[in-house]
Amino acid sequence: MTSRRKFVATSLLGLAATAVPFSGESKDITLLKKKSYKHWVWTNPDLRDTDELLAERYKQYYQAGVRGIFFENDSEKHFRAAKAQGLEAHRWMWTMNRGEKTLLEAHPEWYAINRKGESCADKPPYVNYYRWLCPSKPEVQAYLESQVHDILKKDYIDGIHLDYIRFCDVVLPVNLWDNYHIEQTRELPEYDYCYCDTCRSKFKAWRGTDLSSIQYPEASLSWRLFRYNAVNNIVNNLAKVAHGYKKPITAAVFPTPEIARRNVRQDWTNWNLDGICPMIYHGFYKESVSWIGDAVTEGVHFLNSRFPLYAGLYLPDFKNMEEFGEGIKQALQHGAAGVSIFGNPSPEVLSTLKLASAVKMI
Repeated sequence: MTSRRKFVATSLLGLAATAVPFSGESKDITLLKKKSYKHWVWTNPDLRDTDELLAERYKQYYQAGVRGIFFENDSEKHFRAAKAQGLEAHRWMWTMNRGEKTLLEAHPEWYAINRKGESCADKPPYVNYYRWLCPSKPEVQAYLESQVHDILKKDYIDGIHLDYIRFCDVVLPVNLWDNYHIEQTRELPEYDYCYCDTCRSKFKAWRGTDLSSIQYPEASLSWRLFRYNAVNNIVNNLAKVAHGYKKPITAAVFPTPEIARRNVRQDWTNWNLDGICPMIYHGFYKESVSWIGDAVTEGVHFLNSRFPLYAGLYLPDFKNMEEFGEGIKQALQHGAAGVSIFGNPSPEVLSTLKLASAVKMI
């Protein structure tokens, strides 16, 4: 499967740690406590890596504050090497976007249909690998549960990390509009999913309304809520599977609750997870680095301490290492429990991560 995240680890400058003083009863005593953060790395294991290389790489990760890795593919060698250095090794799984040839050929009826009546099994939106399953079909639920069972029954896998756990982008981030020669100032029917017979019948049974009788379904709050709940049901059932193995489940999601619901029908603050990794890619939304703090603030607020938030930072959006360090600070100082980085971070990236995390907190 082609990875959607082709991250480029640029060379960055270091960042000095800052301190926040606390004034207690005695004016002569400053009480400072270093907060412990948990950082993650998204990566695709290279089977050519040697045992010696992996041992040194994962040792450096741990020393920089990384505590877990999301591996896009299965490699027992990589998982065990990471665990040997004190890291958690989780399997990163594409969930609703499944374009395997065998699955497409065997079950084209499982795939989502847009408001124009087109199936992404044979007419994918935007790019060829966008092949979205319908979350309302019980066969899809059973298939995904079996996938998670197969992953988590392996003793060297510590947890499951869900990706593409949503509907297709009905609205792309504004910075991508030029790439696709499109203006999405309204919800266009070719990108609005899913209108299959299963979704229509389940919606009618739930609300007592035939979807075809709604003049503007894209504006229907009930129809939108139905689709939020369809994905919520998938996630929360997969969470039951993971917790049955006594292993954690996390997910990569859109940057804020508001953007996630509006752009991809993703209601991640209502998921029963052990952690969340919002992809706070400020450049995609033509925002400054300070917006990272805004996005973290919104997510932490709506999660209300149900589980930790780890801010996903997109390295190519940062002009240099100093700016990257500021992005880390924005995330941590606004309530993130850590950050997520894709790929094999360079020594400069790891150094900046370590220094930017050395913030003294009350």
